[in-house]
Amino acid sequence: MATVKVSDDTFASEVLESDIPVVVDFWAEWCGPCKQIGPSLEELSEELDGKVKIVKVNVDENPSSPAQFGVRSIPALFMFKGGEVASAKIGAAPKAVLANWIAEET
Repeated sequence: MATVKVSDDTFASEVLESDIPVVVDFWAEWCGPCKQIGPSLEELSEELDGKVKIVKVNVDENPSSPAQFGVRSIPALFMFKGGEVASAKIGAAPKAVLANWIAEET
């Protein structure tokens, strides 16, 4: 499963009400580090299909969700479990680091 594009309108149904853990990538088109981790998140989404859902929220198009969770810099990755924030990771990181973080939190 590829990463899922989520908006302010679909955030609750896609993230907060999910039966499996969800990694939310708060990003923007103009953000270089966001673009750097994009391919890694796509690969991890395929590798972890059914175990973890990875979604992307464009902060420019959807300002409410990032504001609700206090996002001040991007990329900002939030792990949600049972509708609650379980962990957060700010900034770009190599795929292996992202994979380890996800594995530790799930």
